[in-house]
Amino acid sequence: MSLRLDNVTKQYGTFQLQCSIEIPEGRITGFVGPNGAGKSTTIKAILGLISYDSGEIFLDEKRQEEWSKQDREKFGVVLADSGFSGYFSIRDIVQIMKNMYPHFHEDIFWGYCQQYRLPTDKMIKEFSTGMKAKLHLLLAISHDAEVLILDEPTAGLDVIVREEMLDLLRDYMEEGNRSILISSHISSDLEGICDDLYMIQDGTIILHEDTDRLISSYGVLKLTEQQFNTIDKSHILKRKKDSFGYSCLTDEMQFYMENVPGIVIEKCSIDDVITLMIRGE
Repeated sequence: MSLRLDNVTKQYGTFQLQCSIEIPEGRITGFVGPNGAGKSTTIKAILGLISYDSGEIFLDEKRQEEWSKQDREKFGVVLADSGFSGYFSIRDIVQIMKNMYPHFHEDIFWGYCQQYRLPTDKMIKEFSTGMKAKLHLLLAISHDAEVLILDEPTAGLDVIVREEMLDLLRDYMEEGNRSILISSHISSDLEGICDDLYMIQDGTIILHEDTDRLISSYGVLKLTEQQFNTIDKSHILKRKKDSFGYSCLTDEMQFYMENVPGIVIEKCSIDDVITLMIRGE
């Protein structure tokens, strides 16, 4: 299933969200930006946890106001700092899930619990951070969800647990009719799994790019004052003054490699792009 936000706005005091995003079927879309930029507000609007002032949200071109209970059951959700009571065990949660979701696959879920070594009789409050994160994700994908909304699902986890969860998401996408929106501060996770990325700042989308192109074509030019004054700036997105001159973000690294001999160009990570897009001029 596909999900689309068309100019969704929400005013909170001096903060205004104005957001358009599309998550096509069969793709994993990353959602990045600093704290307070509007990521959680956007996700809450999608899930109907808050009202919004204007705009439209569509699930397979069906407006949010028209979504049925069955439509909403197509979402699998992992939100930061939310979940079941710590006094429940997994066995307790299974009974709740069976009553909430007609398509909850109990046998598949128990298989996941065994595969990922989750104790079924312990109370959730006794779980490690990694065990809780695995549980939340396994619950989200065990009821025929076709759209996953994941808000910081790997925060605070060690690299082994993060890789296990990313492998689980890759397996989930093999069905082909599914899509994922994932918000994360861990750029390496996004680089390894996302097809495209949206970047939000102060409630506004400031960048949308395919991950492959971001990794292959984006770079940072390290320029002296003289180089900056004479260089063709048509492919420079942002610049930041440094002690040696300027750091400039470009989405056409090859152009400068071919046309400006001797220039210092560094390949950049998602973190570099975020930093320069937000702190640069």
